Amino acid sequence: MEGVGITVTEHLLIHQKDSPMATGLFTRMFNELIFSAKIIAREVRKAGLVDILGLTGDINVQGEQVRKLDDYANRILIHRMQKAGVLCAMSSEENADIIPVPYNMPKGNYLLIFDPLDGSSNIDANVSIGTIFSIHKKKDGLEEVSVSDFLRSGTEQVAAGYFIYGSSTMLVYTTGNGVNGFTLDPSVGEFLLSHPDIKIPELGRVYSVNESYTMYWDERTRAAVNYFKSSKNERGKPYTSRYIGSLVADFHRNMLYGGIFMYPADNRDPKKPRGKLRLLCEAAPLSFVAEQAGGAATDGEKRILDIEPQSLHERVPLFIGSKRDVEKATAIMQGAE
Repeated sequence: MEGVGITVTEHLLIHQKDSPMATGLFTRMFNELIFSAKIIAREVRKAGLVDILGLTGDINVQGEQVRKLDDYANRILIHRMQKAGVLCAMSSEENADIIPVPYNMPKGNYLLIFDPLDGSSNIDANVSIGTIFSIHKKKDGLEEVSVSDFLRSGTEQVAAGYFIYGSSTMLVYTTGNGVNGFTLDPSVGEFLLSHPDIKIPELGRVYSVNESYTMYWDERTRAAVNYFKSSKNERGKPYTSRYIGSLVADFHRNMLYGGIFMYPADNRDPKKPRGKLRLLCEAAPLSFVAEQAGGAATDGEKRILDIEPQSLHERVPLFIGSKRDVEKATAIMQGAE
């Protein structure tokens, strides 16, 4: 198979002239991120043996119970990335405020935003989970970092991607020049290029949504979902329903096979009128990956990457996946169909 044997670092170096962000400092940061993911992957595999499944008893900034492995992944990423010497600050789904690099540690001008363990509610059921990351570059050098440095549209990302911990551990990422996937070979401890130049089929065959929330959706949302269940859609037959409940796992499957993932807004909680998924650490990075693979992502009204965030933990609805599927769902949501 073409590309087998090429590591992530080799791939970055080979394509450095095509990826302006793939500098020596960027590669160093990426290697630290990869090393962190290897540690997390190791703990995911043996979680039940070392008593790190289950809840910690704490509540995170999102008002959700923190699972032990969630907390472990968060601490590993913060500890490793603070020492990388290329970041000036981080933001995690699990932390209310930004996480600056301590004054006594070397700093760079990159910003890292991450969801340490997406799909963590599925940990105890041994379902595929993942780490989602987004990388920005600080605009004004090494001056003091503030929340405003993180409140940037997705179009300003210099890289984004995810690690998925399942039957194998994979890294999928983009630096704005296409999308490539790497699979961890445990025998050598390296991520090897296994899915070069990933392209999402323009028209999918799978729809992913939690239909138990149907009663909480408005009419347009129900119409959008029903379109994919109907034989009157563009395919001429109903789409297959596949919903894992782990965003990174559902998205990854649809990336490879084609389809649409939907997490629309609902009226269950008046405090979350704009949906559940986090713009900066979930929707924006996955939308960057989707678009670079030929797909699309909207909030049901506009392109996710054009949204200007107003807060660190802002939430948005998400329609993401095959381009024609997302465009159709968005048109229905806008009342144009």
